Amino acid sequence: MEISFIAIIVAVIIGLIWFWNSIYIIKEWERGVVLRLGRLRPDAKTAGINLVFWPIETLYRMPLRIETMAVPPQDIITRDNVSVKVDAVCYFQVVDANSALSKVANYTFATSQLAQTVLRSAVGQFELDEILSERDKVNARLQQILDQDTEAWGIKVIKVEVKQVDIPEEMRRAIARQAEAERERRAKVIHADGEFQASTKLAQAAEILGKQPAAIQLRYLQTLTEIGVEKNTTIVFPLPIDIINTVVEALGGLKK
Repeated sequence: MEISFIAIIVAVIIGLIWFWNSIYIIKEWERGVVLRLGRLRPDAKTAGINLVFWPIETLYRMPLRIETMAVPPQDIITRDNVSVKVDAVCYFQVVDANSALSKVANYTFATSQLAQTVLRSAVGQFELDEILSERDKVNARLQQILDQDTEAWGIKVIKVEVKQVDIPEEMRRAIARQAEAERERRAKVIHADGEFQASTKLAQAAEILGKQPAAIQLRYLQTLTEIGVEKNTTIVFPLPIDIINTVVEALGGLKK
């Protein structure tokens, strides 16, 4: 009786140890990949309490949250033969836990190395002006290539952003001169456009004043009134020939 009782206690203890080692609690942002005697189970364990038959089965936790990875600066030669140094940041997450565990040894390291290679090759296909001004286009191209290459690993590349573009000092001076020349060109165009609009309005005003000779006299008198408001002691005011001719003609008519 004592031997059987001890055997039962030992069996219960072994059962409790087995049961304790077979219970796994999977968090909401994790999936549990199970290997049964070295074979991969088709369905990963979801969040909650899961029973894994230890030691026959082994469970590996795989995180599903978005991971942020900094891509180190890469020396790149653009399509227009300009040497630049570009770094980026990549956002990705595991969407297939089984593939992320079985298809690649270290999916984080593999994605990092692939991102560096893609950054050098893809950015080199753009010109310097496109990299500086069309950043969204470059980011979309990087994201498309990375997502396509990592799809077989169960990885989804959500976004790739180019952080900084370092260009040589001489190229910075050239860009500054180009920007200055562009601003001067715009200033000249705006000034010429203003002169054109002013000349058009003056031509229209001259046409209206030519139809009404008395209008020019009223305009001169209005100008004289505006000058008189300033309380000037000396006023130099040009007298138009049309007014003199009008006065002479009026005096000649009175003599007759």
